[in-house]
Amino acid sequence: MLPNHHKISVAIVDDHPIVLQGFKSLLENNPLYEIAGCFTTGGECMTFLQAHKADIVLLDITLPDGNGVHFCAAINEAHPNTIIVALSNLNERSIILQMFRNGAKGYLLKNISAKELLDALNSVLEGKTAMSQEVKEIMQQPDLNTLQAVPELTKREKQILQLLAEGRKSAAIAEALFISPLTVKTHRATLLHKFQVNNIVTLINRAKETGLI
Repeated sequence: MLPNHHKISVAIVDDHPIVLQGFKSLLENNPLYEIAGCFTTGGECMTFLQAHKADIVLLDITLPDGNGVHFCAAINEAHPNTIIVALSNLNERSIILQMFRNGAKGYLLKNISAKELLDALNSVLEGKTAMSQEVKEIMQQPDLNTLQAVPELTKREKQILQLLAEGRKSAAIAEALFISPLTVKTHRATLLHKFQVNNIVTLINRAKETGLI
């Protein structure tokens, strides 16, 4: 949330001095922001935050003393009111997702313009998620792994899957579809195999994720 009593303090973590200086200069020239500190390692930033406050941390992913994904989780746990925004050259979907899952509120690539950076900071301060344009495009693309994980079901398998989702037992499904309990059991086993899961609860959740029910 946007502080109304002081400038917004920003800590920048990046192991490239030229990157640090560039973003520091950009923010120092904006009356809304002040630099809390610039750090070349995640450990330095963690130590700083034990005794000082930063409203926002711009956090690189590749750091000399560890993975920014892990530092993101650590900062989020120790300082939940600090807004973490990833600032990286890495544009892999899996890494972007890991950062958001570990508490980041934004993910920006280092080739962003000054306007994009300031717009993104405004967004996270308003409680929104911020992504640079290229990151948005990456996240909007279909996930190939998810597409490959959607199995093809027969009409009967879809019927049984729907009834399982409604909480019906095998005997009730058999009665509803006018088939034998053994046939239901066979279809259940086939469904578990097709979704590559070991139990009905996970089967139902996976089917919901893929839009089959």
